[in-house]
Formats: sequence, C-alpha cells, structure tokens
Amino acid sequence: MRLDGKTAFVTGGGSGLGRAAAERFAAEGATVVAADVDYEGAVETVEGLDGRGEAVAHELDVRDVDAFRDAVDATAEDHGLDVLLNNAGVSHEPTAMEELDGAELDRLIDVNVKGVWNGCAVALPHMKAQGSGAIVNTASLAGVIGSPGLSGYSMTKGAVVNLTRAVAAEAGPEGVRVNAVCPGVTETPMPKRDRTEEEWEELASRMAEQYPLGRLGRPEDVANAMLYLASDEADWVTGQALVVDGGFSCA
Repeated sequence: MRLDGKTAFVTGGGSGLGRAAAERFAAEGATVVAADVDYEGAVETVEGLDGRGEAVAHELDVRDVDAFRDAVDATAEDHGLDVLLNNAGVSHEPTAMEELDGAELDRLIDVNVKGVWNGCAVALPHMKAQGSGAIVNTASLAGVIGSPGLSGYSMTKGAVVNLTRAVAAEAGPEGVRVNAVCPGVTETPMPKRDRTEEEWEELASRMAEQYPLGRLGRPEDVANAMLYLASDEADWVTGQALVVDGGFSCA
C-alpha cells in the first residue's frame, strides 16, 4: 500500500474532494486526520472509512493559524505527519470582476490563499525536522487559465499555484516536496451549490460537451492524482501544478 504507516492531514475533509482523498488515502494504509470547519462533515468522513486504519476528525477553520498549528502539532505528536493536503476552499457565484463584493473577495483570499499559507507554515517545521514530507495543495484549472466570471476565485487559485512553486523551491533541500492539483469542473457540492438537481444535471450536460473525454470530473479522479503526489511514487516530483481536467485545457 502506497501510504502504509504514514499520516495524512486533510483540510476540507468533510465533503467533496477532501472526503474522496481521505477515503483514498485510508485505502492505501494511511492514518487520516479529516479537518473541516464543518465538524459533523469531518465526523461523517471518518465514520465512512469503515475502520480502514486509524482516523480522527478535527473541527478547523483554516483561516485561524493558531488553531491550525494546534491541530497539526497534536497530529504530529500523536501520529506523526507525513502528508498535508491543503484542500479547504471556497468559490463565488459568477460575477463581473468589477462587481465582486469586497467582503466576498476578502473571504476568498482568507480561505483559499491564507488557509493554504497557514497549512504550509505550521506543517513545514515538522517535515523539515524529520527531513521528509509531502504537501499537496488544491488549486484549480481556473488558477492556470482563468475562468470568466470567476475572477476572484481564479486569482486566489493562481496564487496557490505560485505559492506551491515557491515553497517547493524553499523546502526541497530539506526533503519536503510541495505540489498542487488543478482540477477542472468536478461533481462535488461546490459547483452544485444553490442549484436543484434538475438544474445541475442540465448544466453538467452542457459543460461536459466542452471536455474531450466527454464528462466532468469525479471526486475519485482528483483523489487519485492527490494520492500520487502524496506517495513515494512522486519522490522526484515537486513544484508542479498537475492539471486534472479531462482534456479541457487542450481542446
């Protein structure tokens, strides 16, 4: 198993990509810590692992660096710390750039950028001290090519891509790898938000036509990429933004 004996700390672990990654990591032998501002969701994730290794749920708002440090320090002390998946993130409704509310922009920056910054900052001391570790940051295809109407989201995810490169260059000499995944539209609660099932199915069908592989992403598609970057199979891969988009960006 690719993560046997390792511990993975997953933010945004209460649903969507975070839950899929927690399930995938656990299936590969990892002790999983699922952290989420939605504690009930994190508990559901842990309970859904069905005893596949040790698992812990944490309530965590990634904007709170002190709480983030406490959770990571406790994980490192109790289980060790081998993988950090900085996955927690938020988006916004399609809006013209000049009309995006300032408070909404602040929220995007605080969660999507500062949240990832906080995770790296509190995990790196542990990983550097042991001379090993893998950080995987969830960016987005929107952070690579931009997305009309999602200027704030695109900006923050672009920042995650470049932060990933900078931290990889800085931490690499001390044995720590840092990479990002950049998913296209994936069937998680985020794009389905505020839409009925019928509205979502109609929208998803239209969007799928733009993807050469003929469908939107599934959470497990992205979780598989996260697993690769977290595992020793990617031992010589760092500073990369792995696009997982069904071919959208090359069409």
